[in-house]
Amino acid sequence: MRAALVVCCALSRAPVVRTPLSLRFLHMSAPRLAAKKVDEPAQAAAAAAKPQRPASSCSPDMVLTGLNYLKGQVPVLALKDEDYPDWLWTITEAREIPDDGPGGQGEKMRMRIENKQRIKERNFMSKQ
Repeated sequence: MRAALVVCCALSRAPVVRTPLSLRFLHMSAPRLAAKKVDEPAQAAAAAAKPQRPASSCSPDMVLTGLNYLKGQVPVLALKDEDYPDWLWTITEAREIPDDGPGGQGEKMRMRIENKQRIKERNFMSKQ
């Protein structure tokens, strides 16, 4: 029954039209380029409303031990908080999994997490 369904679905599909790679690129990138031009004012407004950074745990010019693992290397010193990039302060935040329905990116991420956890549990139980 399943094989008949697969054959039926394969026959009902429209024929595949092949386009050269250069035309595919232009076709796919044109809407993205237009969307970027429209979103520039919105991005500027979002950049103006940046969230406050958390306070650093070490003072500027503090020696960071363990980071200079090569012989003869000068000691690594901490910089001022303003000298570090903005993305550095968001690393510790939990990653938000989008809820975009079945078959979406969120479901794939959740399935991957669950699968990794099952593998870890199975490996742990096999070593007991």
